[in-house]
Amino acid sequence: MSEDILLTAEGMAKLKAELAELKGTERLRIAEVIREAKSHGDLRENAMYSEAKLNQRRLEARISELERMMQFAKVVQDSDKVEGGAHLGSKVTLKDLEYGDKLVVNLVGEFEADPSEDRISITSPFGKALVNRLAGETVEFEAPAGSMCYEILAVD
Repeated sequence: MSEDILLTAEGMAKLKAELAELKGTERLRIAEVIREAKSHGDLRENAMYSEAKLNQRRLEARISELERMMQFAKVVQDSDKVEGGAHLGSKVTLKDLEYGDKLVVNLVGEFEADPSEDRISITSPFGKALVNRLAGETVEFEAPAGSMCYEILAVD
């Protein structure tokens, strides 16, 4: 990871909260499980101990990943935005020009994306098509399902 990871202020807050939780209560919980498992005797045949150690390795890997992400994270400020255009942190209301359906998406950084919650990464084809575009414009992009075409109704 050598390039900036773009995040909203909300995304950065979530990363910090997750990191604090993992370094605090989650580390303590796993340490307690390991202590408990050790008290049961022979560690070579102790499934509880093996599972706890595996969970500890996963926890430490996630902590390392979050720390690396935060090292390269850049919270996008208002000064980085095009006046009136869609940008990281924008809520964009769209109309599907093929079916007429309305859709509201939030533009977020790559690590915040969750299409099932309409949180679209600005690095995805959909997100790239929306960045710096204004209400009233039409956007077209190629998605895995084929060509998509939307009218931007509003950018908040």
